[in-house]
Amino acid sequence: MKNIIRRFFTLAFALISTEWKAVAVMIIASSLQAFAVNYFTLHYHFPDLGVSGIAVLTNYVFGISPSWVILIGNILLVIWARKDLNLHFLGLTLTAVFTFSAMLSVFARYPLPLPDDKFMATVITGLIKGFSLGLMLRVGGSSGGTDIIGVTLRKRYGIEFGRVSMAINFVLLGFSIGVVGLEAVVYGAVGLYVNSITVDNVNHSFDRRKQAFIITNIPDEVSHFINEHGRGVTRLEGRGGYTGQVRPVLITLLSPGQVVLLKRFLKEHDENAFVSICDASEVLGKGFKSWRSL
Repeated sequence: MKNIIRRFFTLAFALISTEWKAVAVMIIASSLQAFAVNYFTLHYHFPDLGVSGIAVLTNYVFGISPSWVILIGNILLVIWARKDLNLHFLGLTLTAVFTFSAMLSVFARYPLPLPDDKFMATVITGLIKGFSLGLMLRVGGSSGGTDIIGVTLRKRYGIEFGRVSMAINFVLLGFSIGVVGLEAVVYGAVGLYVNSITVDNVNHSFDRRKQAFIITNIPDEVSHFINEHGRGVTRLEGRGGYTGQVRPVLITLLSPGQVVLLKRFLKEHDENAFVSICDASEVLGKGFKSWRSL
């Protein structure tokens, strides 16, 4: 037992020293989630999903503190899946679990004036939870619960957890109807929908880039222009299918603002250039999203 505790603190210190930015993001994001659960989900008797959903139901039925259910439930899941989780994911997820449980207890001591409009409350809940979960996913962590089960099943058996997760959550919502009533479940479902939309938008907003294919008579000048704006260029040799003429093709990834500058440059220096620009929903590599965040 002493060796396990010692190893845990050694790993915790190593994670904080090398991944302090990610740890800070996880602490902030899990605190936001605790804020949403305490002041909105529990206050309005909304249902929730996963381990948090079980914790919410046990609170409604038995009055058990959800922070303890979430903490114990996630620790048991981590013990079950520990061999299949990389240290980065495991460390950040444990950071989220401990922070969430602690902050949930803290927020419970300080009541706030809340709106009477349940629809507004469920939208706010979805926005806060979605934003915080999006931040967690960006740094390679999770809020625990069913995320741990999903990662483990995928690694052990190649099972995609989507359908299993959906079935578990439908069962939870079914039990919730008997506890909180149909109206609260409908409001909760709206919040969960807002949650999922917000998660996607948070991830896509940070990763959104434009991929440009450029065929130009001045490839060296265009490459230099792109390099001056902090972006790399890959140069390929292309051949026209009709003319048979050999032409260089430039490929680069730019921000939306840099695309505007590129088009202005080409308009001034090569109006015969051909440019194809498309969305790149996610970019991994130097200068963009780090592989360590996966």
